[in-house]
Amino acid sequence: MSAPTTATLPMRNAVWLHIFAGLCASLVSIGLARFAYTPLIPQLIQAHWFVQADVVYLGAANLAGYLIGALIGHPLGKRLSNPLVLRLMLVVATLSFFACAWALSFSWFFVWRLLSGIAGGAIMVLVASTVLPHVPAARRGAASGAIFLGIGLGIAGSGTLVPALLEWGLRDTWLGLGLVAAVLTAASWFCWPQSQPEPAVAVKASEPAAPEDLASGRGLRLLFAQYALMATGLVPAMVFLVDYVARGLDAGTHVAALVWVMYGVGAIVGPMVYGMLADHLGARRSIRWVLIVQALAVGALSITSQPWLLGLAVLIGSFPPGIVPLALARVHELKKHAHAQQVAWSRATVAFASFQALAGAAYSLIFNASGGHHQQLFVIASLALLLAIALDLAARRLR
Repeated sequence: MSAPTTATLPMRNAVWLHIFAGLCASLVSIGLARFAYTPLIPQLIQAHWFVQADVVYLGAANLAGYLIGALIGHPLGKRLSNPLVLRLMLVVATLSFFACAWALSFSWFFVWRLLSGIAGGAIMVLVASTVLPHVPAARRGAASGAIFLGIGLGIAGSGTLVPALLEWGLRDTWLGLGLVAAVLTAASWFCWPQSQPEPAVAVKASEPAAPEDLASGRGLRLLFAQYALMATGLVPAMVFLVDYVARGLDAGTHVAALVWVMYGVGAIVGPMVYGMLADHLGARRSIRWVLIVQALAVGALSITSQPWLLGLAVLIGSFPPGIVPLALARVHELKKHAHAQQVAWSRATVAFASFQALAGAAYSLIFNASGGHHQQLFVIASLALLLAIALDLAARRLR
């Protein structure tokens, strides 16, 4: 085996810097901007910043913003360049933490939670298509897992950092999160790729669709539907898990914080484990097995007792960040050209964000209408995941 040349070493270093920038982006915009809110819910209610119903709708605001960001991310990237949009969205997410340190009104808080979601959606659409074309094809699976590992690190960090910051008070907690986001934004600022890869040559409209194109189209439609149902299935634990343990099970905030830390441990492990599954089993088969495990775990959450919570939290925590590289691997299986992959991934993210936002609003309504009962939400989530499995089985029969 020949030693790496001096020309390849700077290129490898640049690739790792690009991956580091992607990791920072997913950590700030999703890992912290979304998931750090979950362990804050009981404190927001107990400190009388907002009533229970308002806190739930503020959580849904981030999900609605995520949908907006997923819709505008690709057009903004074409107009301004992907690296510039990614930097701007990191600044928006960082500012949202500082703005939320002052609960001036429900509307003020809602707008900033919405903006943080917009930043997350735009980053999710653009980050992979910005970084992965600069990574050797043989290593894109590992690179994808490393980029979205930031989500897991943010979840785990929120489970340990937020309780520590809460000792100083809610306002200082938001300011502390903003400081962390500012440091990560600054650290990644010059690590983004400076050039865009050349777009693939478009296929003429007059050319008939090849059989493999039709097959990939069917595969993508199945993936979009499954990805949307996955979004529906992950919302209850993502938003309500800490509140469920602390108030629903009356286990207290310390047990709830420990459960959220275990959720974060699962989130750290998820991207790499799911990526390895895709490499060994293929993305579609991996999605099937992951859905089965998650449907059982989320369903068990509604009837479990405290001793089982920690193990379930690890399993369920692996799901939100783990399915991202898994779905991306499926897109790469179905589409071979970079431009087609970017378009397909953008549509997949929009499907995910749409159902996530709708599910966030629906779960909030159900939760408030039921008088604050969490179990119904977990049952609905489990049924959504089972439906995603049924779609895959139906597609196999039709094929």
